[in-house]
Amino acid sequence: MLEKVELHGHRGARGLRPENTLPGLAYALELGVDALEFDVAMSADGEIVLTHDLIVSSVTSADTGMAAPHDEMFPYVGKPIISLTLPQLRTLDVGVRLPQRPDDQFAMTQVPLPDTRMPTLGAVLGLIGALGADDVRLHVELKSDPTRPDLSADPGKFTELVVTELERHDRLSRAALLSFDWRILEAARPLVERRYALVERRTMHPVWMNGLHLTDFAADSPAGSPDDPDGEVAGLTGAAAAVGATTLSPDRRIVDPALMADAAAQGLPVVVWTVNDPVEAGRLIDMGASGIVTDYPDRMRRLWATRELPLAEPISPLRPVSA
Repeated sequence: MLEKVELHGHRGARGLRPENTLPGLAYALELGVDALEFDVAMSADGEIVLTHDLIVSSVTSADTGMAAPHDEMFPYVGKPIISLTLPQLRTLDVGVRLPQRPDDQFAMTQVPLPDTRMPTLGAVLGLIGALGADDVRLHVELKSDPTRPDLSADPGKFTELVVTELERHDRLSRAALLSFDWRILEAARPLVERRYALVERRTMHPVWMNGLHLTDFAADSPAGSPDDPDGEVAGLTGAAAAVGATTLSPDRRIVDPALMADAAAQGLPVVVWTVNDPVEAGRLIDMGASGIVTDYPDRMRRLWATRELPLAEPISPLRPVSA
């Protein structure tokens, strides 16, 4: 078992507070995490805003009114993020989850915070500085879909804007860039020390992987496992290394001993997402995962304590965090 396993707060602490919001991120820090993960996209006026979805989600966002009289873009829910300006996006209430299904687990556990607004990356970095959270690494996931260029910013420009903002707040050396769109990783290679290759089954395709083909790397990979009888993930870690990733971050559903062995052979740490069951987290740690991304940092902290793993220090807010 590893002596150190990192605990990463997913979208802050999505299971407990509204995702990708200032109060949600602050709450994750208050619980104590090694890394604070959140998602960003670019607005129509070139601002970097926190959002998981490239189209304004009706689950996490609600319209409250127009940004200006007679705004033809209103309502904003359902519109592409990249088509809306920051003033338009800031009218959205992103503090109350509006479940589309009665079994939405996050709606049942997430504390609503009405009138919370969509923050910018700059606002998040200001919060981190105000709280003195210098030891917490910021994991910025750049949302980009190479199959939907109409919804996505130019990968190079997007990456440069994020890096510039991190540099402006003196946070670049304590940050990592993450993306499913490996063109982002290629753009980030000369700019950022830590680069996470996110992957799930649907993105194991050259269009997502910066043109790389898994078959070109499969020969040097361990064979498949009972969960992957056809060797579906063979070559994955080799491809991630080739694009310049410093960490492989796979969906928990594709992690098996063969993948972990392949990553170890490549010298790539594996940080698994999104794991909310402590029993499953324990199995992944035993397999060699160097980090666990979770919506429930509170649950995982209890597991860490049971296993006597080092825990990140909680960071209490200096004052109530406004939206």
